[in-house]
Amino acid sequence: MKLLDNILLGEDFGKSSKNTLESAIILAKTFNSKVTPIFVLPDDIVNEKAKNLLEDAASQKLKETIENIAKHGIKTGEPLLRHGSAIDAIARAAVEINSNLLVLGAGDSSVKQNFKLGTTAERIIQKSEKPVFVVKEKTSLNIRQILCPIDFSPASQRALTNAIIIAKKFKAQLTILSVCEIQTASWFITNEVTEMENKARCEKHKAKFESFLKGFSLSGLNWLPEIPQGIAAEEILKTVSKKSIDLLVMGTAGRTGLNRLMLGSVTEKVIREVPCSFLTLKSEDALSLSLDSSIKDLEGYYKVGVQLLENGFYDEALGQFKACLNINNMHIPSYIQAAKVYDSINEPEKAKLYRNQAFDIKEKLSYGKIEDEVRKLRGS
Repeated sequence: MKLLDNILLGEDFGKSSKNTLESAIILAKTFNSKVTPIFVLPDDIVNEKAKNLLEDAASQKLKETIENIAKHGIKTGEPLLRHGSAIDAIARAAVEINSNLLVLGAGDSSVKQNFKLGTTAERIIQKSEKPVFVVKEKTSLNIRQILCPIDFSPASQRALTNAIIIAKKFKAQLTILSVCEIQTASWFITNEVTEMENKARCEKHKAKFESFLKGFSLSGLNWLPEIPQGIAAEEILKTVSKKSIDLLVMGTAGRTGLNRLMLGSVTEKVIREVPCSFLTLKSEDALSLSLDSSIKDLEGYYKVGVQLLENGFYDEALGQFKACLNINNMHIPSYIQAAKVYDSINEPEKAKLYRNQAFDIKEKLSYGKIEDEVRKLRGS
């Protein structure tokens, strides 16, 4: 079972780089991922001696990074030392090594610009189609509260899918937020008419929100819905502050051509000002469940099923236990684990049915053993 295969870690060896590295290590340990560090030197260094000294120093720093990652039992890729624009080089490298996730520091903030996002990180988010995880300075990756704003777009659908997986793995509470943007236009005749319009608008928005959520498996997840009224970016930032959010997960539409370097105005405002770490997604998932298709035996299906159940992937776990029962319809552990799945998704009748089947099979097997013993005694 694999969720996140390959992380590209963008290094700048600044004040906040230690925190970024620690966060990448936590992610890699949680998802059993490989980490490849990259550092980019400018390509306009004229003096050859200075260039060589910088390359040697950067290579040594990358070597230390690899050693630090490896001592945590994490697989590492060959460290990358590139020249040129950090934005272009990192975006290209992510494609070259088929990275599932870019992990970057937000940049070192000044006292006057607390929480502000660095230019390099923002432009990499704009340029790359890969998911980008930005670690804010002085924030540890202790994920207990996750916020995922949705606007019903394919990008926010992707964001919510990934947020659910992260919430399950970190056993965090997930707040799913969708802002109903109300009308304040002066062309409404009276305040009463404005209120009527906004009430109807928000009722329609709530129905759309509830319909949207039906497409996701939220069983067993600690989650809360929120539908505030107001301006989207402002409400997202308010919720981050109010709930002490540790991780924000947002979708942003992938763009091409002249608009490629444009982010949605809501995403742009939020990521520039949000105090917590965040994950942005465009056209690719950072996390997706990958099961070993070579597994064909009962023991293999059962082992994967138990892992899936422990990680909150209830539908997938049930599929593995049913595969076990297709191989051996008297496999008691699979009935018991399937019952646990149904308990987790609040289907007590089905849970009871599977437990009863396990009990009946156990009774039949016990009775069969007794009959065998009786036959042996009669024959002796």
